[in-house]
Amino acid sequence: MTSREDSVGTVDVSKASGSADGAAPSLAADVQTLERAIYEVKRVIVGQDRLVERILVGLLAKGHVLLEGVPGVAKTLAVETFAKVVGGSFSRVQFTPDLVPTDLIGTRIYRQGREEFDTELGPVVANFVLADEINRAPAKVQSALLEVMAERHVSIGGKRYHMPDPFLVMATQNPIENEGVYPLPEAQRDRFLFKILVDYPTVEEEREIVYRMGVAAPEPHQILGPEELVRLQRVASNVFVHHALVDYVVRVIAATRTPREVGLEDVAGWIAYGASPRATLGIIAASRALALVRGRDYVVPQDVIEVIPDVLRHRLVLSYDAMADEVTPDAVIARVLQTVGLPQIAARPVPTVPGPPQQGAPQAPQFNAQGPVTPQGTATPQGNGAPIATAETMSRPQ
Repeated sequence: MTSREDSVGTVDVSKASGSADGAAPSLAADVQTLERAIYEVKRVIVGQDRLVERILVGLLAKGHVLLEGVPGVAKTLAVETFAKVVGGSFSRVQFTPDLVPTDLIGTRIYRQGREEFDTELGPVVANFVLADEINRAPAKVQSALLEVMAERHVSIGGKRYHMPDPFLVMATQNPIENEGVYPLPEAQRDRFLFKILVDYPTVEEEREIVYRMGVAAPEPHQILGPEELVRLQRVASNVFVHHALVDYVVRVIAATRTPREVGLEDVAGWIAYGASPRATLGIIAASRALALVRGRDYVVPQDVIEVIPDVLRHRLVLSYDAMADEVTPDAVIARVLQTVGLPQIAARPVPTVPGPPQQGAPQAPQFNAQGPVTPQGTATPQGNGAPIATAETMSRPQ
């Protein structure tokens, strides 16, 4: 791979050229493009709808993704298919116990004929890097990957080489093997935006797998390109998030650090260390990307609730008591979500047709999350009559 050294001793290997010329596509056009990408992936991957959606959300949120599941449930196939659909350079690294850091990031090679060193960049310098069975590599290789994931550059021979844009690491690991594996440390796990648990397919899905893969696997077509993906990442980062939802995310993260302050005495004995501020940023970024995938330019509470388990699952450090009682991180997250109250969000009232009402014409009642809506478009107080934030205020900055 060729590279160009700049004036400060760094090398830029980015391939993206920034925003495209002309007017930006509309939200509907962007959503249609994302739907086409999902459809193309689903031509190859049978079932695993949640896995496919979460990988796409991770791509839009600029986050690395960790896939965990037993062998043979399409973890590697899903990552390879996404790389083909999105386009850009792709490399796969099979992690083994004898792997060394230079096999991953590259090294300097002495050319005797020219009496100088050449830098050979490793497979990690690509738009999409598949780290297959990442927990089989020793700690020194995992630490080399840590710099690439966090800083998006590698250092070889005193020079810094930047990763291309977009740059995403998607790793897989097998949870059932205990021999010859090196569990990921907390600092390494915290660099992943998502940890997605991949389960077995259903009976109907497995039957379809036999029919679809029995002769020849379908070949996916490229829908996006690196420049288009970078533009969609910028669109996702501009999706509006209401301050009430930001406050909710902060309260959820705070509850994982000090559970007793919200009345979670049982959870306090299960959690040794709570989530970091990187988890807060990850939840907001993932919620924005999920809202874009589902055709909205603003985040709703359901978006936040759906991404919280995938963002926190690998970040919570459980105590010895929790592991002895076989308490899972998902169970802890569920208890926290049950305790921390959601912000009261009402739907936007449906506007009526202007003009005088017809005599005797029935008026259809309007309802929102809090109860019936008055003609002025406000919700009738229910319960304690707490103030509510409407979707109109959620979808528009104040």
